[in-house]
Amino acid sequence: MKVTVERSTLLKSLGHVHRVVERRNTIPILSNLLLSGTEAGLKLKATDLDIEVVETVAADVAEPGATTVPAHTLYDIVRKLPDGAQVSLETTGETGLVLRSGRSRFQLQTLPESDFPDITAGEMAHRFSLPAGEFKRLIDKTQFAISTEETRYYLNGIYLHTIDVDGRPILRAVATDGHRLARVDTAAPQGSVGMPGVIVPRKAVSEIQKLLEDGESEVTIELSATKIRVATADVVLTSKLIDGTFPDYQRVIPAGNDKRLTVDKGDFAASVDRVSTISSERGRAVKLSMADGRMTLSVTNPDSGSATEEIEVDYDSSPLDIGFNARYLMDIAAQLDGDTALLKLADPGSPTVIQDREGASALYVLMPMRV
Repeated sequence: MKVTVERSTLLKSLGHVHRVVERRNTIPILSNLLLSGTEAGLKLKATDLDIEVVETVAADVAEPGATTVPAHTLYDIVRKLPDGAQVSLETTGETGLVLRSGRSRFQLQTLPESDFPDITAGEMAHRFSLPAGEFKRLIDKTQFAISTEETRYYLNGIYLHTIDVDGRPILRAVATDGHRLARVDTAAPQGSVGMPGVIVPRKAVSEIQKLLEDGESEVTIELSATKIRVATADVVLTSKLIDGTFPDYQRVIPAGNDKRLTVDKGDFAASVDRVSTISSERGRAVKLSMADGRMTLSVTNPDSGSATEEIEVDYDSSPLDIGFNARYLMDIAAQLDGDTALLKLADPGSPTVIQDREGASALYVLMPMRV
C-alpha cells in the first residue's frame, strides 16, 4: 500500500474513528485501525467489537493495499504534524508501515489486516433518512438523562421507536435514569414506521453526536433487532444495540398536573445555580416555594449556611413547596429551546413535567426530593 493524504483531512477522520478504540485491550488487533488504500481513497476502520466506524477520505493511492496500525499512536503523530503538510503512508514488508511528512519519518509496527474483525455482517430490516440536524436534536436533548447505573443496563442508552400520536406517526427518543426522564419527538420519516423499538447504547450515542457535528446533511439509519447503522456522506457507524426491554415510560409521565407555572428560563436557571452554591454536593436539593406571582428558591445546609432568592413567575394556583436536585433542574433548563420554562406541578411528592411551552416536542419529567 502506498497512499498520500492531506494532513488536515487525515486528522479529521482519525478524530472520528480513533475514539472508538479502547486504550487498554486484551486483544492486540483491537488497538489498531484498519487502513485500506482503494479506488475511492483511503478507508479507515476502527472497532471495539460493539461499535464499528468506517470513514473514507480523499487520497492519492499509488498502490492499493491494506494494513492495521496502532490507532492512538497514529492519531498523536498526525496531530503533531504541521498544518498543511502532506502525509505519505507506505507498507514495508509484512509488519511495518512508514509514515513520511516533510522531514519527519516514522516506522510503525503493523498487524495483518486479515485478523481485523468485522461486525457489520447481517441484514438490516428497516431503513430511513432524516436531516442530520433533526436526528442530532433527538440525541442532544435526551442523552443527559441516560442512566450510568450498570445494574439497570436497559437504561444505559436512548430508546428509539415510532409511536402513533393523534393519528400521526412520530419518531421518539426517550432516556431516563429513574430520577428524570427526557422525551423528544419528530415526525416519523418514511420507512421508519413499524421499526422495532431499539435501545442505542451510551457510547454509540456519544459517537453519533460527534459524527453529526455540522447537522446540515441527511443521515441514513438502518436497523435490525440487534444492530443500528448510521451513515452520513463519508462515515458509517455500526453499533450493537442493548439487549433488554425498556420500561413503560408512559406510566411515569403524569397527565393530571393542574398547577401551571411559567418562568423566564434564563432567570430561573441562574437563580437555581446561585442558591445551590450553598448546598451539599451529595444532596444538591433546592426548595421551590410558589405563591401568587412569585417563587422563592431556598437552600439550607447545616454545614455552610443558607441562601434564598425570589423571582417573579406566572402562577395563580394554591401555594406549593417542592424540592428538586439543583443539577437536574439546570440540566433540563439547558435543553429548553424557548425563553420560558413551563412547569406542570401537582403536589410535593409527585413528578413535575417541564417544557418550554404547551405542546412542545420535547418533554421532561423530574422526580421531587424531600426538603
